[in-house]
Amino acid sequence: MTERFDLVVIGGGPAGERGAAQAAYFGKRVAVVERQPEPGGAAVHTGTLPSKTLREAGLFLSGYRQRDMYGVNVVVDPDLTVARLLQRKDVVEQLETERIHANLDRHEIELIRGEARLQGPNEIEVNGADRLLEAEFVLLATGSSPYRPAGIPHDDEAVHDADGILRIERLPSTLAVIGGGVIGCEYACMFAALGVEVHLIDPRPALLPFLDPEMGERLAAAMTALGVRLHLERQLDHVSRTDGGLVAELTSGAEIEADTVLVAAGRSGNTDGLGLSDVGVEVDRRGYVIVDEDFRTAVPSIYAAGDVVGFPALASVSMEQARVAVCHAFGFTYKRQVAELYPYGVYTIPEVSCVGLAEDEATRRGIDVVAGRARFADNVRGQIVGDRDGMVKLVFDRSTRKLIGCHVIGERASELVHVGQAVITLDGTVETFIEMVFNHPTLGETFKYAAYDALAKLGPTDRV
Repeated sequence: MTERFDLVVIGGGPAGERGAAQAAYFGKRVAVVERQPEPGGAAVHTGTLPSKTLREAGLFLSGYRQRDMYGVNVVVDPDLTVARLLQRKDVVEQLETERIHANLDRHEIELIRGEARLQGPNEIEVNGADRLLEAEFVLLATGSSPYRPAGIPHDDEAVHDADGILRIERLPSTLAVIGGGVIGCEYACMFAALGVEVHLIDPRPALLPFLDPEMGERLAAAMTALGVRLHLERQLDHVSRTDGGLVAELTSGAEIEADTVLVAAGRSGNTDGLGLSDVGVEVDRRGYVIVDEDFRTAVPSIYAAGDVVGFPALASVSMEQARVAVCHAFGFTYKRQVAELYPYGVYTIPEVSCVGLAEDEATRRGIDVVAGRARFADNVRGQIVGDRDGMVKLVFDRSTRKLIGCHVIGERASELVHVGQAVITLDGTVETFIEMVFNHPTLGETFKYAAYDALAKLGPTDRV
């Protein structure tokens, strides 16, 4: 017997949960199909939440934040298990899972456990639950999985991807990270902070090229100081096992020996087994669902949002994409587009976060820019917390004096960047910061002094 819903969401991660809640908020009957034991997706169970928990555990147990201030020299127990490091993760994961269940219950959304497969533009079969669902609209929010490049023995017990690295039993003495993207850089920093010798291999000339180059250079210097050995502009040929362990051989002929290898070479959309091609939904070579600006697929009744559609693959943006998709599907005059301005947060050590245009990108667009900088080392709160790497960089359009880019590296960068985001959104200028009063002592004060730095460069003829 077919069960009727207004919306069926496949996948219970950040995008699926928010999309389902958006439809239910407006009175639609909604079901979420989830194949894992609990909803939450990679964000809760294998990626965002557990990795950030490991980061905090590493910072705390290694005494990283206190090393320069108090001369602390902490040696992490080599027998320390990752499971012990992640004990707090289990608590946070349970709390977040309970929150998701409460949210679904509050909106009267039915959670169905099983494997979903499309039988038509409006029909979904749920294997494992023996149910056939019919819906006016379907939202695909199945997320992504680590990409597995050739030349690497993925079945080796010491070779891990981003979803499996947190299941290792003991900290390795040496770790080779294949890929210098966000995930690779984050894990490289976490393990280096715990005393692991880390090698990071990436074919590009700079880390995280989407960052303002100045911030990328400061991050590379900080990671090197942390103990990460960067092998940039180096291409991996293959990984093999020898009597002594694993060896990553580069195309240059150089070899890097390691106990453990982390493959962080990108992601692929979780679309296998959904029956997309049978109903006319198109995917690209990495398995990402192809959608239009409203997140609708080639099939009018089927939408997709979140990591399964690829870039930017941020949990924050995924939630908004799902809300927009649902509002478009049902014609709600509520949220009809994802904001063009959204921040990136990279949880390396130190953190890096940015919003808006980088200085070089603005220049390439023909904008005459002025950049102001303020270092945490010159800030009282920065001195208190011992952050010598931190900096706020503000990019202004000289002609309008408006803020067009905000870049932060250092303690709480992913939180601080929202100050810049708000000012950009509200068309704020350099004077906006000058007129503001910030708590003292705070890292937030660096925004005012970065603005003063920019104001000095504008020159008297530019001042109002």
